[in-house]
Amino acid sequence: MPSLVDSLPSRQTAIIAQGPGKVAVVHDVLVPRVVSPNTAIVKTAAVAINPVDAKMLDYSAASGAVHGYDFAGIIVALAEEGVPTHLAVGDRVAGLVHGMNSLKPEIGAFADYICATADLLLKIPDQMSFEDAATLGMGLGTAGMALFKELNVPGSLDFLNEEKNQEEEVQKPPPSKAKAMPFILIYGGSTATGTRAIQLAKMSGLRPIATCSPQNFDLVRSFGAEQVFDYHDERSAAEIRSYTRNSLVYALDCISLSQTTQFCLAAIGRAGGRYVALEPYRERLASIRKAVKMSWIMMLTIFGERVALDGVYGRDAQPGDYEFGKKLFGKMQRLLDQGEDIVRTHPVQLMGGRWEGVVKGLDLIRASELSGRKLVYSI
Repeated sequence: MPSLVDSLPSRQTAIIAQGPGKVAVVHDVLVPRVVSPNTAIVKTAAVAINPVDAKMLDYSAASGAVHGYDFAGIIVALAEEGVPTHLAVGDRVAGLVHGMNSLKPEIGAFADYICATADLLLKIPDQMSFEDAATLGMGLGTAGMALFKELNVPGSLDFLNEEKNQEEEVQKPPPSKAKAMPFILIYGGSTATGTRAIQLAKMSGLRPIATCSPQNFDLVRSFGAEQVFDYHDERSAAEIRSYTRNSLVYALDCISLSQTTQFCLAAIGRAGGRYVALEPYRERLASIRKAVKMSWIMMLTIFGERVALDGVYGRDAQPGDYEFGKKLFGKMQRLLDQGEDIVRTHPVQLMGGRWEGVVKGLDLIRASELSGRKLVYSI
């Protein structure tokens, strides 16, 4: 199918950062064009809101920049160079962009048209809706980097055996392998990153266990958690140590508060291990378990470019993270291509109001930590 770029409008509607904590729906924003290799222009069909959308708007707003990270839509134009061969104009895709980026203010998911990195796009199956697909990008990027790069779990990105095509073979390792592989704790297992991390960990042969509220136990188990614990129960950390026979080595903290850090440190086994958060942890907590290596990730380095955020969130360019991201999204594409619902999407809460609704959604997610569902808007 030929590029549709010549038929695109020159102006679009987008959500633009106005300053700390403030955005506005603006109707005369320039539509982005393909100006560099390995880029695609996507006509937006659905977007999802993440906690980071509100956090970064409050902490490090880039005034004048298009906001938003997660999206799904249809490719309307592709660069002439560097684009993966499986992508074409007209394809239904999902992915993520570095929204509200002061270095590239025209790029953001909360717009009618998105300029995206083609290597970090997923061609979505026919049976998957745009609304479900919009939940994939940030969850995959964050969970993948946390598990296979920062925690460096033994399953690595070789979780996909390309010789196998059956769901049973991909998702369920042989019992002997499952027993040999270590446990991993996913704290906040009912978050979008948590469910994605559980599924990837299970596929890689690890033994995922998780915490969440009891109302989400069934959801978390359905993504592959071997056992689930109530994070409200003060006995749960001790119960995890008992269940794992004091052998827990890996912990991914998807909530990343002081109390969740302390919980994970208490659950990790006697020999110590590795802990990764999605936000900076308090340095004073590092002395609690000196045998535990602690770190946190800034997922936006997956684009391989400088992250121009304030304070500890800023990062120099990390080309290696971009190479990792290409491999991660390539592996996920192969799973999606196998079909038969091998890749489950996080439950969505479909919201109304289009762009004005998204603005209200930012306030909603700022006021409460959602679990078990993700706010998604059809555009």
